[in-house]
Amino acid sequence: MRKTSRKARPDTRHRSPVTLYRLAEAVGSALKKRGLMLATAESCTGGWIAEAVTMISGSSEWFERGFVTYTYISKREMLGVNDATLGRHGAVAEEVVREMAEGALARSYAQVAVAVSGVAGPGGGTPEKPVGTVCFAWGMKDGKPRSETKRFSGDREAVRKQSVEHALRGVLALLARQ
Repeated sequence: MRKTSRKARPDTRHRSPVTLYRLAEAVGSALKKRGLMLATAESCTGGWIAEAVTMISGSSEWFERGFVTYTYISKREMLGVNDATLGRHGAVAEEVVREMAEGALARSYAQVAVAVSGVAGPGGGTPEKPVGTVCFAWGMKDGKPRSETKRFSGDREAVRKQSVEHALRGVLALLARQ
């Protein structure tokens, strides 16, 4: 009896699918074409945007750094988010992600930034900010960041994945306007 070797399949439950890879590839191509670098400022995505872009070989040519700022303290210390902004609006607010994007640009050598903060669940939601509420900001050096809030459905991983995809699409949209 001949033994056949079966390759073990990698555990892909928490990996970015092909869609994320293609989006990250498109972001990299657009940044490289314009000679720009990207910085990420992430809360609920926990570095997943940075992971997606660094899946691309050669990403060091267009990805400068990522900030994972999960707490108020880290948002203040690493990105310079104003205490009053956090106190007035909480972490999941367009005002906060705009300051996160500005902070990422001010504290890096990047010319483009994306910032994300949200309620991924399953707990933590409120009537005003239910689970799935995610705020985004995209900005460029010497400009005002643009922000928006989305509501995603699904479990924690689904909310986070949709957030990463939306963040990358937003980078592409920002660069298309340049």
